[in-house]
Amino acid sequence: MAEEPESDAKAGGVAAVERAIAILNAFQAGDSSLSLNEIARRTKMYKSTILRLLSTLVQEHCIVRLDDGNYQLGSMLLHWGGLYQSALRLDDHVPPMLRRLVQETEEGASFFTREGNHRVCLFRVDSPRSIRDHIRTGDLVPLDKGAAGRVLTAFDQSITPASRTPEQPYIITVGEREPDIAAIAAPVFGPHKNLRGALALSGPAARFSAELLPSMSTRLLTAAADLSRRLGGDTSAFDNWQEKRPSAA
Repeated sequence: MAEEPESDAKAGGVAAVERAIAILNAFQAGDSSLSLNEIARRTKMYKSTILRLLSTLVQEHCIVRLDDGNYQLGSMLLHWGGLYQSALRLDDHVPPMLRRLVQETEEGASFFTREGNHRVCLFRVDSPRSIRDHIRTGDLVPLDKGAAGRVLTAFDQSITPASRTPEQPYIITVGEREPDIAAIAAPVFGPHKNLRGALALSGPAARFSAELLPSMSTRLLTAAADLSRRLGGDTSAFDNWQEKRPSAA
């Protein structure tokens, strides 16, 4: 039998990978298992194609075939998830996001995590403007003062039950940490909706006007969703934020 041309082999290989990924993506939150019929319905692929791919996925422990004939995600996905998490470093992802925010808004951008009753600034990029908020990397701030601290409390399900989490994925404060300083902050999530930190923009309150906040909040929330996605987190909190533009309180 003549060998398949290299270009065709490559195209076929890519197609096979895409179809295998489509099968894995057919599984959604809450699915304990799926039947062949349901996988076919969700992927819109022929059952014969699915069965060929499932054979390889089962062999590689990406899919498990149950005794009732249904299929379940396999242990290899958990193994890969562990490798991803162990290799994930905040300093690979957060500073570039802060630099992007500063370039877009010309306000200082920070990333905070909770430390007891305080929040600590893990990463900071200053505003290029001469009049600005002077928070620094390593600074400790009481958790109950400022937008980032309130985000770390409101969106942490170990502190605030999910039923009391704010509907809007942001918090704005004016003058809480320092007089005439305003901030807007949004949560950053990791896997299983775990809160990884708070992304914040801060600066003189006069520059956080009702006219400027919509554009500023859009950029912040876009960055928070992007960063959550990069950290393997849940982004459902940001799904409808475009329709809920904040205004100064």
